[in-house]
Amino acid sequence: MARVAIVTGGSRGIGQSISLALQAHGMNVAANYAGNDEKARAFTDKTGIKTYKWDVGDHWACLEGVKQVEADLGPVDVLVNNAGITRDATMLKMTFEMWDEVMRVNLGGCFNMAKAVFAGMRERGFGRIVNIGSINGQAGQYGQVNYAAAKSGIHGFTKALAQEGAKFGVTVNAIAPGYIDTEMVSAVPSDVLQKIIARIPVGRLGHAEEIARTVAFLCADDGGFITGSTLSVNGGQHMY
Repeated sequence: MARVAIVTGGSRGIGQSISLALQAHGMNVAANYAGNDEKARAFTDKTGIKTYKWDVGDHWACLEGVKQVEADLGPVDVLVNNAGITRDATMLKMTFEMWDEVMRVNLGGCFNMAKAVFAGMRERGFGRIVNIGSINGQAGQYGQVNYAAAKSGIHGFTKALAQEGAKFGVTVNAIAPGYIDTEMVSAVPSDVLQKIIARIPVGRLGHAEEIARTVAFLCADDGGFITGSTLSVNGGQHMY
């Protein structure tokens, strides 16, 4: 029987590539999304991947969303926590609401979704959880104290939960992407984007498919000896 996977933020950008990569590896994928119904329908029509709408920052919505996926597709074997938002500003200009919303969605979403699937994975003796962090959670970024803190928290969350799942066949890993050629990065002014690329040793932006292939590698059935790791996929921009 095919593994069942949930990818949050799974119908656009990096999440879309992850959903397609897991589907290509034979998994039955549910792509969560938060807002754009039209694009979600278009994604399903094009790929055959079912989409489910809920806010990952809402604890109870996550529990109900996972119940619906499991009713439709079966028990969840794989969770990819990809959903995230930005609310950038310097500390002097950042409001509490900007801080709180990023923490609620980016970091809280990881807890909410893991809480919804972890017990079942443990009971069945198999699970793969991959959390999408960021280079900015490793190195920091001007004007992103909220985003950097949330992504750094994801890296710590990963290491702690990995210890809880290890002896039950549940692995928990993170990926820290660098700058990827998504819509969000494409919106950066050209002169600024060139300065960013100049700091990447391989000399280019990453591709969403490169993140997706890394996720698929970590989610494979034979990936059980890798847990608690954060894989940096950043073209050499940040090494530690």
